[in-house]
Amino acid sequence: QVQLVESGGGLVQAGGSLRLSCAASGRILSINTMGWYRQAPGKQRELVASITSRGETAYADSVKGRFTISRDNAKNTVYLQMNGLKPEETAVYYCNLKHDFSAYWGRGTQVTVSS
Repeated sequence: QVQLVESGGGLVQAGGSLRLSCAASGRILSINTMGWYRQAPGKQRELVASITSRGETAYADSVKGRFTISRDNAKNTVYLQMNGLKPEETAVYYCNLKHDFSAYWGRGTQVTVSS
């Protein structure tokens, strides 16, 4: 089993920055992909960014150039640096880990961007 614990959410003004962290524990395979998704009220959950264990990254078009995903494989931790936040990016941000055809989710952390 795998557990994911997010931290770093909060309230920030438009244009501000936040850094999210997600620590994974349990039986984690060395080849995996970790990512961040978000879900705003009344909307579907969407991929924000992902990173493989080899460091390959992917971003939603809406966050390219503003968000940066990174990871520390030794700590099984993934980070999301979010700059230039917009009010429409207010959502619960969820950490995700995929390996061996299985997917795991954290409980989420609230990010609120005020205008």
